[in-house]
Amino acid sequence: MFIWTAKLSKKRVVLALAAAMCLSAAAVTLFGNRGAAASAAVSPKGVKTEEDRVAYLQEWGWQVSPQGALVEELELPKEFGPEYSQYLELQTGQGFDLAKYAGKRVRRYTYEVLNYPGGETGVIVHLLLCKNTVVGGEVMGGNFLHGLAVPE
Repeated sequence: MFIWTAKLSKKRVVLALAAAMCLSAAAVTLFGNRGAAASAAVSPKGVKTEEDRVAYLQEWGWQVSPQGALVEELELPKEFGPEYSQYLELQTGQGFDLAKYAGKRVRRYTYEVLNYPGGETGVIVHLLLCKNTVVGGEVMGGNFLHGLAVPE
């Protein structure tokens, strides 16, 4: 088994999460909780291989780069402070409960999105997995962040 780890300072992680939360607040405001209904139909369990992850994203309506994912191993905070509230809301709105995984190691798989509505480029999707279960995810572009559901 191959494990790739990244050494990140707390400051960088906090800054990245703060930026993600700001974007998620804007996304929640713009898109609401549209992902909740879709998440019920897509099972987050048993996502073991690259093919499983790509198929999982396809069930949400995304086509991703076939070259594979960037894989990072992260440790979630033991306690989610108030700075995480908007990000946790985004995840909860899609049926994910990151609080259950506080203090655990997760892998973040990053894929390039090939079919974002309107033809926008530079869009990526993250999947957070703990063992073989998707525990979170989001779609990010230059000026937006939202859940896994394709925006209407």
